[in-house]
Amino acid sequence: MFDVKGTGNLNRRNLLAAAAMALVAGCAVVPKAPQSGPVAPPPPPPPTNQSDIPVDTERHRVALLVPISGTNSGVGQAIANAANMALLDTGAKNLRVTTYDTTNNPAEAARKAIADGNMLILGPLLSDDIPAVSAIAKAAKIPVISFSNDEQAANRDVFIMGNLPGQSVTRTVQYARSQGITTFAALVPRGDYGDRTSAALLAAVRASNGAVVALEPYERSAASIASAAQRVKAKGGFDALLIADSGSLSVRAATAFKGAAKVTGGTTPTVRLLGTELWSGERDVNATAALSGAWYSTVSDQRFGQFSKSYRARFGTQPFRISTLGYDAVLLTLRVARDWKPGARFPAETLRDTKAFPGGFLGVDGAFRFTRGGLIERALEVREVQTGTVKVVSPAPIKFGE
Repeated sequence: MFDVKGTGNLNRRNLLAAAAMALVAGCAVVPKAPQSGPVAPPPPPPPTNQSDIPVDTERHRVALLVPISGTNSGVGQAIANAANMALLDTGAKNLRVTTYDTTNNPAEAARKAIADGNMLILGPLLSDDIPAVSAIAKAAKIPVISFSNDEQAANRDVFIMGNLPGQSVTRTVQYARSQGITTFAALVPRGDYGDRTSAALLAAVRASNGAVVALEPYERSAASIASAAQRVKAKGGFDALLIADSGSLSVRAATAFKGAAKVTGGTTPTVRLLGTELWSGERDVNATAALSGAWYSTVSDQRFGQFSKSYRARFGTQPFRISTLGYDAVLLTLRVARDWKPGARFPAETLRDTKAFPGGFLGVDGAFRFTRGGLIERALEVREVQTGTVKVVSPAPIKFGE
């Protein structure tokens, strides 16, 4: 069952699974004459945290915390729609998922979710909302599985389910090393994303006995990345260059390296360009000759085509690529629910136990599991950019341990 609840000013016009609202009109009654006998006191008001969800001992109550109004409402609604799809596709009868709008007050959304008896929180989407939600959830001993990719937010009570850029970089480096590439350089944007990708690059190259010979930072603008590309090109001496940005900005940098070569010992091999998960689904990547031959790693699209077709049939629009997180989060919950008694606390520790789920979980985005630290670990594929398309050059493992 799928419910939608709001906190604050919730715009419900676009909700496809909204709960019905009842309108009750009241009137004031004036007594004809004062009563001579004692007057009974009015009934006490209901508790402010009383849930208006009916008592249900057969279903698990799970809260979905996403923005349903405001700037990020499109993404939040898509995740909610996908979660609803998972319930419909599986025919689940033992799960009640209720959506709470985090746009105006994520802490209040968490309070309401807990007051309604939810034993697990899926969300929030935005990393800025995690501290407020996790503080409320931790006090109630309710685990949180966030759709954010903020690795710093992971702890004993918070799991991070969003796609992590460091894992994409690591997978690509491992593949590049298997193809004989030994020296790397990188263009990294200033800020948290650049810090994480550069740290992942250094760790992955070091672990595989390669070498990083240059890291060139830039501001996230076309002019800045183009200038940084010229600077790192002038340094030379590397086999592969990681461009840690979106497709449109990566194209600006790649243009400087079209036909570029690394001069070492009289040989002139072409520099191999590398990307991150940000390239997935971006038209600029496949449409630009300068990126032809580049490698990047991301989740498999093998199941996304059918998911997208089903989503469009149900909701009349193309889903955001990130909406699969809502679908897979419900599949994860249903898998755990096989050994989870309704009304009992969610067995969060089993998510960290590789023995409990040795092959991980399987969703639209492929196999995934959580580390002991609460971070998502995904089975990724490596793609090679070709003119107008991409080719999978190293498929994602079907399950962990392969």
